[in-house]
Amino acid sequence: MPKLSVIVPFYNVQQYAPDTLRSLRMNARRDFEFVLVNDRSKDETPAILDRAATDLSDVAQVKVVHHEVNGGLATARNTGLDAATGEYLTFLDGDDWLAPGYLTELVTAIEDLGCDFVRTDHVQATARARTVHRVPVGRRNEVLDPRAAILPADRTTSVDYAYAWAGVYHRRLLDKGLLHFTHGLRTAEDRPWIWKLHREAESFAVVSLLGVFYRRGVASSLTQIGDARQLDFIRAFDQVVEETAQDPDAEQLLPKAVRTYCAIIAHHLSDESKWEPAVARQLRTLSAAAIKRMPQDMLGDVLDTMDLRRSSKLRRLRRRVTTAKAAA
Repeated sequence: MPKLSVIVPFYNVQQYAPDTLRSLRMNARRDFEFVLVNDRSKDETPAILDRAATDLSDVAQVKVVHHEVNGGLATARNTGLDAATGEYLTFLDGDDWLAPGYLTELVTAIEDLGCDFVRTDHVQATARARTVHRVPVGRRNEVLDPRAAILPADRTTSVDYAYAWAGVYHRRLLDKGLLHFTHGLRTAEDRPWIWKLHREAESFAVVSLLGVFYRRGVASSLTQIGDARQLDFIRAFDQVVEETAQDPDAEQLLPKAVRTYCAIIAHHLSDESKWEPAVARQLRTLSAAAIKRMPQDMLGDVLDTMDLRRSSKLRRLRRRVTTAKAAA
């Protein structure tokens, strides 16, 4: 069994894939496994990965999987999870990169702590600018309860730091069904995943380890494209709310889920200029329906405690639903 499997989905990233692959080589060990998933790229990415399989095979174990149909990031990661055989697992996106030696430090951290998963800080790279982003957990290098890190509802917590690649995970989580992503989600795929991990895993820790470089501003990234695929955040957060409502501690945890859902809706509504006109209309319609599905008493409490700018947008949506219902 490899010590670590690194799952890396690629889609139309021929410009960045060589940097990603070079960083893997600078982290390679004979007992590391690199699972490279080509999600039906239309550029030169597949050829780059096939060459990488040969180039990297002298320093690590390598698997290349080619999708026949593009399935999106969540599905590509699931393909990687199904192919991975490591004792520990981590993720990297095909346009990001790692600092030399980072993966060995990551494995050392989780082995020393002996917990289910470890979360790390990361560096955001926008053009030539570099910004450090920290896990919103103050206690470092000690084993913690993942459920306790979900709250409080009115502050940024560990479930808001949803980046799957910012950490490492023991295989027992995969065996328990906690590492797979919701099939077909094109965006916000990390959100149901991180919530489930924190509700159902038994232990985690946060370490002050910087080694993942997250590239922002990539033209092909869904965060830069205002098309209908971005609306999958509705499906993602519906899942978060639905699953959290079934939790034994739903009364304590659900306000956090509702508040985060509301904040994300308000964020997208405040940036409607990036959306195609038809998609912007669909965004408003789907957001209004989402507001209607939320627990209304809890929604009222959340809106009362949010800032005026965001709560005003959401109250207008809520009134739209009420008015339409009355007219019907």
